[in-house]
Amino acid sequence: MENELTTENIKTKSVKGVLVLTGRTFFLQVISFLAQLLLFAYLDISDFGIFAIVSAVVNFLTYFSDIGLAAALIQKKEEPELKDYRTTFTVQQLLVLSLVIVLFFFSKSIINFYSLDDKSLFLIYSLGLSLILTSFKSIPSVMLERKLEFTKLVLPQIIEQLIYNVTLVMFAIQGLGILSFAYAVLIRSFIGLLVIYYIQPWKIGLALSFGSLKDLFKFGVPYQLNTLLATIKDDGMTIVLGGILSPVGMGILSFSQKVARYPLTFFMDTVTKVTFPAFSRLQDNKNDLERSVTRSIFFICFLVFPSLVGLVLLVPVITEVVPRYEKWSIAIIPLLFISINHAFAAGTTQLTNLLNAIGKIKTTFYLMIMWTGLTWIIVPPLSSRYGVNGASFGYALVGASSIIAIAIAKKYVNFSISEAIIKPLFGSLVMGLMVMFARNYLPHSLNNLYLLVLIGVISYGISMVTVIGISLIDDAKKSFETIFKK
Repeated sequence: MENELTTENIKTKSVKGVLVLTGRTFFLQVISFLAQLLLFAYLDISDFGIFAIVSAVVNFLTYFSDIGLAAALIQKKEEPELKDYRTTFTVQQLLVLSLVIVLFFFSKSIINFYSLDDKSLFLIYSLGLSLILTSFKSIPSVMLERKLEFTKLVLPQIIEQLIYNVTLVMFAIQGLGILSFAYAVLIRSFIGLLVIYYIQPWKIGLALSFGSLKDLFKFGVPYQLNTLLATIKDDGMTIVLGGILSPVGMGILSFSQKVARYPLTFFMDTVTKVTFPAFSRLQDNKNDLERSVTRSIFFICFLVFPSLVGLVLLVPVITEVVPRYEKWSIAIIPLLFISINHAFAAGTTQLTNLLNAIGKIKTTFYLMIMWTGLTWIIVPPLSSRYGVNGASFGYALVGASSIIAIAIAKKYVNFSISEAIIKPLFGSLVMGLMVMFARNYLPHSLNNLYLLVLIGVISYGISMVTVIGISLIDDAKKSFETIFKK
């Protein structure tokens, strides 16, 4: 029973949960990355644009399908009664069904507004049905999270992603285009629903307890409001850009964002999850906190900066030597600007993590308001005038505003900007110059592409050892020890 969990059990399951979730994240990232490489080869540019637009519309509606009741059930101190689960389930179903009806009713208007074809209409229907199926998984997921059964919780997610990526690639290779997304989404949703109910069944039923709703709303609504700005900033902007840019333009922008995002996905996301509780524990020990922040940012920038520089310099070669990637040569300039945005994110995401950890949640909320406002003020006008290049340049300008976050965070924790950001940036620029020089003189081929990667790795390693010294490896070890042992 859930109420029999002891403090020691909670600690053990939490640690195990971190390991399981981290392993799951890395495994799914690798699968997604490999699948994406094949999709870039076999799908048209417009297919990515159409999927980005339609997904943004559905995701925006999805936000309003959850008013934080599921999170409230997880946070609830007492064991929820069956009426609590059923009340949450009932409210969610009413919201989801209402939103899906709205989506279906306006589906043809959406198609006409974005000048999409009938296949896109089927994609909308597929995503709408997927939203209904996903809502049925909410209560079993809550039950597993409350019991800290993370091993069981990740199994459906792993199966879903495997099924989705495999079927998506298979359909794409068969030439189904945008329908590949529609079929893969439906198959994933059905399989995921069956698996999670096999693992965690519950007595489905409808109920409407106003007492339960009142208690759940106290936590749920404020919790859900915290994600509103991110939804407006990301999916809301995609919806607007979809009306300004063509599906091809959105496809180019989507490609640039996906490719430039991978270094952050592999090297930053897991670190930020681990360091939040670590920074929280260190907030009363100023010296250790300063060192930990410096080293964690350095670790992220040390890996992300050269990866982004390498992508910007090598993607043009890849599009030249791999015939199926030739179509993406028009995305080189947007990729450059989006990479600048992500480089700033590598240096500052950990700082917003820090501000939250030391209790400065209002500060991060104001920063999010600033970034959301700048995105809406800068990106659409530049998109209207300069197309996808203007949009990507706008994102680079918004990323540059992260300097404000650095200045604010430094007032609270005096971390070293030079050690954490400047030195990896210098090493990455040296590497970039060496790779650019070699790229201009070496004939472009697959073998020379591997040689360029090797030149980049060696030149970056030498430049970093020159700047930091042979203590680089020791510093990396100490950073992990400081974060994980405190």
